[in-house]
Amino acid sequence: MFVLATMKDTVRIPPNLLNLDTTQTIISILNKKFANKVVHNVGLCIALWDIEKYEKTFIYPGDGATHTVVHFRFVVFRPFVDEILTGKVKSSTKEGIHVSMGFFDDIFIPAEALIFPSKFNEKEQLWAWEYQTDDAKHDLIIDIGEEVRFRVMEEKFVDMSPTGPDGVESTDSDTDAKKSPYTIIGFMADPGLGMLSWWNN
Repeated sequence: MFVLATMKDTVRIPPNLLNLDTTQTIISILNKKFANKVVHNVGLCIALWDIEKYEKTFIYPGDGATHTVVHFRFVVFRPFVDEILTGKVKSSTKEGIHVSMGFFDDIFIPAEALIFPSKFNEKEQLWAWEYQTDDAKHDLIIDIGEEVRFRVMEEKFVDMSPTGPDGVESTDSDTDAKKSPYTIIGFMADPGLGMLSWWNN
């Protein structure tokens, strides 16, 4: 679920911070820049782990700050495909279920990846597993806020970098605003997956 990612960045230390401990200042700047942010094709950065090495430091004309290329490792949330995770149901739509892990909300379980057979209750806006016993069918509701277990099926990165010339409006602005830079697609159609209460009783 958590991995160490090797990264490199140029750290600028402004003149008013040059009297402080250089290493601590760089740690603070890197955490402020990357912590709780998604780096494309890397994952959700959590916290700086360590600094591996520094390259040469430069001061550019007209800028009193120092610029240092730093090689470092960051703790990153990036689960592997087929990893089993646990989260809480955040919301439900006809398309599927949105799950949150508290620190990461962009987890989606598509309708076709829910345990079979499942149905969507339009009135309640909730999904339910139609569980068949010997004598009857029972609707096991997947309630908001309930804990669920799912398997990572796919991960999707979207490059959120600005594109196109300045002043040109994108025709997909509404769509872009709804996109997440990093989304996990989950699967709950195997025994043992789904609501924890189904299997713990």
